[in-house]
Amino acid sequence: HASDRESVIANLQSQISELDSQATETDSPSFLEVRPELEERVNRLRRKLKMMGSVNTDSLKDLDELDSRYQHLSAQLQDLEEAKATLEDIIRQFNAESQRMFLETVESIRVQFQQLFRKMFGGGEGDIILEDPNDVLDCGIDIVARPPGKELRSITLLSGGEKTMTAIALLMAIFRSKPSPFCILDEVDAALDEANVERYSGVVKEFRETTQFIMITHNKRSMQVGDILYGVTMEQSGVSK
Repeated sequence: HASDRESVIANLQSQISELDSQATETDSPSFLEVRPELEERVNRLRRKLKMMGSVNTDSLKDLDELDSRYQHLSAQLQDLEEAKATLEDIIRQFNAESQRMFLETVESIRVQFQQLFRKMFGGGEGDIILEDPNDVLDCGIDIVARPPGKELRSITLLSGGEKTMTAIALLMAIFRSKPSPFCILDEVDAALDEANVERYSGVVKEFRETTQFIMITHNKRSMQVGDILYGVTMEQSGVSK
């Protein structure tokens, strides 16, 4: 505002000086002739000057404070942008490593699942398929199974016994990929017929060296696999012994 006011005043003084110099020339119009025009100019400049309002004497101080605040916020913004770029780079590295490890694990389990499925069913075909190979960390996983003599289908279409056998094959495939020292099998064989119990028991035997199993079962063939038997009875209603 101060600079604008000074500009208007300087412009006014320049115009007055110009008019004064013109008045000294012999062929210039008289002051009375140009007076209305001059007064109109002066009034117009005064109105313009008045519209500018009062001069803020603290404007320079305010400018310094705003500039200081801008510099502080600008430095903070730069720090945040650098931190964001660093985090994004870490996330990219993490996702790449996670994807690599996940694919390795899935492929390892897949190979073991294919082998164990054939062993559990005495043939057929089982597989693990990623729904979207381009988005392995977020996509779903399909488990497909084709028991001997049947068409390839989703496990949701299998019978209870077939689902159990497929689930056991998958569980054991995970154990082979990453052995676990301990496992509880609770009535896993409840939906299996005698032939499938034999296959199930045979697969469990293969893991005895790496995994200790606690099997809760009512099936006599499954009990024959165990090294130690613990019997539970209920001689009195509601009281286990």
